[in-house]
Amino acid sequence: MADTTKDPDEAMDAVDTTDTSGMDAQQSTPPTAPAATAEPDEQGLNLSDIRACVTIIDIVTKRGAFEGAELADVGSVRNRLDNFLKAAAEAQAPAEGEAEAETTTA
Repeated sequence: MADTTKDPDEAMDAVDTTDTSGMDAQQSTPPTAPAATAEPDEQGLNLSDIRACVTIIDIVTKRGAFEGAELADVGSVRNRLDNFLKAAAEAQAPAEGEAEAETTTA
């Protein structure tokens, strides 16, 4: 029967004798950045996704999907998302106004 109660320190002290001479050439080449794509990253989260979450919360609340004790937490999350959307809209409004002013003066 094999001894399965080996000391964990012995395993950590073992020397790795793997030949890594071929890895030096691979590591000297810097990784290349992925090519820019015309399509946005599908895994990212954007403002329309957050807006959709607020809408979903509103719909399921009207349909009675949450119990009374859960409503405070759900409402809190909904309000934070809504406040984020409002702040993002306010931040974009001056930026759009500046862009329009630059194009008219150029």
